[in-house]
Amino acid sequence: MSKFSPKIEKKRWLPDMELEIQEIWEREKLYAFNPDSEKPKFSIDTPPPYASGKWHVAAAIHYSQIDMIARSLRMRGYEVYFPMGIDRNGLPVEVETEKRYGIHMREYPREEFLKLCAQFLDESEMDIVKISKRLGISADFDNVFRTDSEMWRAVTQATFIDAWNKGYVYEDYRPNNYCPRCQTTLADAEVEYKDLKSVIVYLKFETEDGKTVTIATTRPELLPACAAVIYNPNDERYWWLSGKKVKTPLGREVPVLEHPAADPEFGTGLVMVCSYGDKADVQLFRELRLEPTIIVDEHGRLNERAGKYAGMTIKEAREAIIEDLKAAGYVERVETIEHRTPVCWRCKTPIEIVPMKEYYLKQMDFLEEIRRAALEDMRFYPDWSVQYLLDWIDSVDTDWPISRRRYYATEIPVWYCKSCGKPVVPPTGKYYQPWKEDPPFDRCPHCGSTEGFVGEDRVFDTWMDSGISPLVYNGYGWNEDLYRKLGGPSDLRPQGKDIVRTWLFYTLVRVYLATGRHAFKHVWIGGMGLDARGRAMHKSLGNIIYPWPMFEKYGADAVRFFGAAEAHHGSDFRISEAKIAGAFKFLQKLWNVARFISAFPMPEGEPKLKPTDLWILGEMNDYLKRALEGYEKFDFFDPANSARTFVWQVFAPHYIELAKARAYGDGEIPQEDVNAARWTLHTVLRAVLRWLAPVTPHITDYLWRELYGGSVHRESMPEPDERWETEYKALGKRLMEFNSMVWKMKKESGLRLSDEISVEIPEELKPFEDDLRRLHNIK
Repeated sequence: MSKFSPKIEKKRWLPDMELEIQEIWEREKLYAFNPDSEKPKFSIDTPPPYASGKWHVAAAIHYSQIDMIARSLRMRGYEVYFPMGIDRNGLPVEVETEKRYGIHMREYPREEFLKLCAQFLDESEMDIVKISKRLGISADFDNVFRTDSEMWRAVTQATFIDAWNKGYVYEDYRPNNYCPRCQTTLADAEVEYKDLKSVIVYLKFETEDGKTVTIATTRPELLPACAAVIYNPNDERYWWLSGKKVKTPLGREVPVLEHPAADPEFGTGLVMVCSYGDKADVQLFRELRLEPTIIVDEHGRLNERAGKYAGMTIKEAREAIIEDLKAAGYVERVETIEHRTPVCWRCKTPIEIVPMKEYYLKQMDFLEEIRRAALEDMRFYPDWSVQYLLDWIDSVDTDWPISRRRYYATEIPVWYCKSCGKPVVPPTGKYYQPWKEDPPFDRCPHCGSTEGFVGEDRVFDTWMDSGISPLVYNGYGWNEDLYRKLGGPSDLRPQGKDIVRTWLFYTLVRVYLATGRHAFKHVWIGGMGLDARGRAMHKSLGNIIYPWPMFEKYGADAVRFFGAAEAHHGSDFRISEAKIAGAFKFLQKLWNVARFISAFPMPEGEPKLKPTDLWILGEMNDYLKRALEGYEKFDFFDPANSARTFVWQVFAPHYIELAKARAYGDGEIPQEDVNAARWTLHTVLRAVLRWLAPVTPHITDYLWRELYGGSVHRESMPEPDERWETEYKALGKRLMEFNSMVWKMKKESGLRLSDEISVEIPEELKPFEDDLRRLHNIK
């Protein structure tokens, strides 16, 4: 048997070798987008990660799978536009900046505070970009988009001005979700619910005829704002109260009314209606035409209407009023409970319902059109994930409050006439900061006054900016030539399921109102990366796995492969270092297989293949078909696992062992049979490297360049070959069982694998007889 030296000299695949291949990609500008290409174009609405802190490994995996979409589409013949953006607006950066510098935003000069925010964001952004590049993400890092750039903010303002001129924007004074910590209005989509420890207080109310009824409440501090008491119309216990009034423990008389909102099973079945305990109270005040008494101010403290409790926080007032009512004999009992409490999605502070004057963008009028488009015009991956959006649409019951009382966000481009007070919007085309600059006009279009204007100091909800990402990325408002060549907004929205109600929904609203068309053709909804025990990763739990140690120990490809292979797309998945280590072991196996094959030259032209060769090629067809079906669905579970199973359980242990002697060749084996083995080894390896390339781009490109020249990422995805669908494929299972049986016999007999053995080859396996005899040294 001849000896050959492998062309690939390095014996192991090491994480640092990924950096070598990344330098080559950078030099070659391998992934540069060509807007003038004749290929069909496909644009990705890359989620702009928020630059407020470190990424954990779940986020890294999420973005690596978006990269797999881009890479697989290139190999399927598309010119892929894969922009990179960073989200730099909103509450989190303000909160982090306050923490870092020990300051309070509203007690600091606005201009200086904005500079501190930008400085913090620049530092945070660097970490995100470094992780993205280390992952091998093939996005455009030479032209990173930022939501706080003048260009992006100018487009945000332009779409607002357009919506204003179309009549989609209005201002109104109404109760809204309000975060006392962030001191700003929140949309319903920005409210989360948490089970928090609270109390339920049973209070005694007095009826007109001197009787006592007990009412249970979780918000005793709102007693000064109580306007009515309700009971369920089907609750016979309280029919006798119909049309009567009761006196609260603070002495205010309020009517008792029937309403189905009262739950007979909660507390005593009697419910206080206060302004405002929750969104249900807001609805009740409207339906029952009650007059609200607003006792909570913008700072989350009780105001002068709360009497002696004025100036107290909600918590302080709650404790104080309970003690006072206990002393006065109005408290029957107090119970500790877990209460489902609405909280701010950013800082987790319990929200209040506070009436404020805000700008609103109409969305109620367009819900049915968005629902229709989601069901008919867009393809969701996985298909069942559309239900996340439909469920949210069903819950929307008001227009979108888009104004916020914050600093680091896009300013609302409105000035108010000093004479008549009416609002005026400027022309589109530039970024405006009304709080510090004069308007681009000197005469009021409403009253003709030239007395001057006062600039708006509020800003937009951050989703007003990120909600137009498929427009801004593709050139809308700043590069109309690019926008035209890309055919409008992005083709694909990839994102997590946790922001369907915000980013996805608001994008559909924003793009439709701006363009009259829908934002995407495809929507890809990812699952959540959890820890090994199935918990979300949080600092408080101490269970965060950061990506850098994983990159240094196992490399980006191992992290990417693990993420792809762990669960079907859309499902939550559990992350552990042990599983990432397992992915790294597979990469070593792939390296060893390729290194072995590199010892043999690839014959020119396809030789006459032996039955063993036709079997493995037919077997590969089946695994490849599963992989391609996965790529078609943007689901990388099957591409990853089909490659691992095929290489580790079929190709390496069975075919390579069967064909090894032929591949080495000696004087007794015909050269045509030698060439058949070598050709098959390379053909299989070339296919595996190509179908794995989107998942593990570094190792596959490294091997391809060593063995075949050029980049695997410039190759096409392999296709099954019908010529390899022969009768030998059906014998594959029996063939592998026979191999395993012989190896087991030798082990049990104390024989080495190379020792001679006497065993009968079944008749059905006779087509493989020559290779079987050489492999097992059968007499």
